[in-house]
Amino acid sequence: MSISVRIPTPLRGLTNDLDVVNGEGGTLSACIDGLEVAFPGLKERICEEDGELRRFVNIYINGEDVRFLDGLTTALKPDDEISIVPAVAGGSLRDG
Repeated sequence: MSISVRIPTPLRGLTNDLDVVNGEGGTLSACIDGLEVAFPGLKERICEEDGELRRFVNIYINGEDVRFLDGLTTALKPDDEISIVPAVAGGSLRDG
């Protein structure tokens, strides 16, 4: 099963500057575990120590936020596309 995983710029140092890598697994959790084997350090950047997603990281499967699906237990199928997106926060765009 081939799954495309889009890697955000801040994590590309872990993937040899690749913006898309291949993933495998029947669930999002299994895919993340496989990515960790191929690219050590990736999992700790997107998951807390207890294994849950970090709150400032959003993951989408085919454009759907996994927090509105089954989270890390969301089932994957061939040709799915996973996007890892760091949350963006900011302030006002107006001056003072």
